[in-house]
Amino acid sequence: MPAGTPPSRPAVERPRRPASGGPAGPKAPGGPRRPAARPADTGGPGRRRRPLRTLGICVLVLALVWGGAMVWAVNSAWSNVAKVDATPPGPHPDSEGRNVLLVGSDSRAGLTDEERRELGTGSDTGGARTDSILVLHTGGGKSTLLSIPRDSYVEIPGNGMNKINAAFSIGGPKLLSQTIEHNTGLEMDGYMEIGFGGFAQVVDAVDGVNICVKNDMDDPKAHINLKKGCQDMDGKTALGYVRARYSDPEGDLGRAKRQRQFLGALMGKIATPSTVLQPWKIHSLGKDSAGALTVGEDDSMFGTARAFWAFRSIAKGDGNSVTVPISNNNLPTPVGSAVQWDEEQAPKLFDDLKNDRSITVEPDDS
Repeated sequence: MPAGTPPSRPAVERPRRPASGGPAGPKAPGGPRRPAARPADTGGPGRRRRPLRTLGICVLVLALVWGGAMVWAVNSAWSNVAKVDATPPGPHPDSEGRNVLLVGSDSRAGLTDEERRELGTGSDTGGARTDSILVLHTGGGKSTLLSIPRDSYVEIPGNGMNKINAAFSIGGPKLLSQTIEHNTGLEMDGYMEIGFGGFAQVVDAVDGVNICVKNDMDDPKAHINLKKGCQDMDGKTALGYVRARYSDPEGDLGRAKRQRQFLGALMGKIATPSTVLQPWKIHSLGKDSAGALTVGEDDSMFGTARAFWAFRSIAKGDGNSVTVPISNNNLPTPVGSAVQWDEEQAPKLFDDLKNDRSITVEPDDS
């Protein structure tokens, strides 16, 4: 070994620092080892789901509240609807689709003397008569609203030949339904009736209805003086519009067109989403028009609602609006001047409806 060279020493092995996050090594001298740092909380999936869960619960609660309010409002409105026995005695004709008889009655029931004078309905006649007769047909195709002239000369079962509106005076809704079934071959599956006062109440309850008048109409007997053009009508004006006869060159036929026009527009306004989806509006409408509507005892709330939607579709132009084809609107009879149905076209129309086919008679929308 060369002189001056120190003897070799073994290298001192120093303890290695454990890797971050690894298993803890022996405690380093000079104090406890510092614990490893924890990763920052980034708000994992569990925390993100909580707001969505809360939102879902809120939506569910609101839906339950709305659903409960709708049930309450609909049941409240339906409880104000009067019921009457309108099912005619059998047997009934076998026909496809569904047919609802709609009657506009001239009943003054519930109107004061002042209201009769204001509405121009005249004095009480001692019983109800039909001021308008319509049949709503629904099925697999387009809905059809059929007007039957009230002076139609037909056979009334058990009462011989007479004007069709006499059936209502003689035997009420049951005999009128039976008379229509007997003369058209269409089974009446439902019944709806509205009177003079009730009609005006319903129109006012929906804040009026916009109608386009085809010609100037000045009819003192109906208490109206209307100019041609589109305009909003309140209950009083609307009642005069659908009742007017003498200011229309088409007479009863023109009135039937106006009745279908207005009825479709009225039902269309009632059946809009802005009304049917708001419980308070349904309740208010039922309250304001209490007693205005009468339906058959066997009619369901669902069936009546379907009829309303069908009226709405017709008002939008998605259905047909027709009058029974006639051959003579001034037929001399023992009961006075009457309306005679066309012996070829009328049965053809009835047969189309009976078999739920597209009608071959040209619609006569006003």
